[in-house]
Amino acid sequence: MRDELLATVNDEHATVEAFASLLAYEEKALTTPEPLQMLPGIVDQKTELIERLANLERTRDTQLSALGFPAGKKGMDQAAARDTRLAGRWQLLQQAAERARRANATNGMLVRIRMDYNERTLAVLRSTPAKVGFYGPDGRVSTVVR
Repeated sequence: MRDELLATVNDEHATVEAFASLLAYEEKALTTPEPLQMLPGIVDQKTELIERLANLERTRDTQLSALGFPAGKKGMDQAAARDTRLAGRWQLLQQAAERARRANATNGMLVRIRMDYNERTLAVLRSTPAKVGFYGPDGRVSTVVR
């Protein structure tokens, strides 16, 4: 059973690394002038990887339970304390997850910046243009911006 747990952690690590790579690709897309061409495919791939990670986590928790450990990080820490191979892979998984978390935070910031820019652009486009140089109701040319 420990070998199965090790295999699951290895699969999780590979999946998190794939997710982190996809986040790097997403960051590049978000910094291009026209990201909309690339983003739908990226979102689909991210969704698949997130679903895979959720399934792997459930599998890992089931395996931990069968070995007499609690689910989640607490159980993995306890299991890793008793197996050096598992400890090394668990550490790699946690490091990869932290890199992915940071990349995801960066991408979230890029999305917020882009949304703010778009909102400001729309506000300018929706504003009423100044009527400088037109005749007013009194027959005079307006020189004041209203």
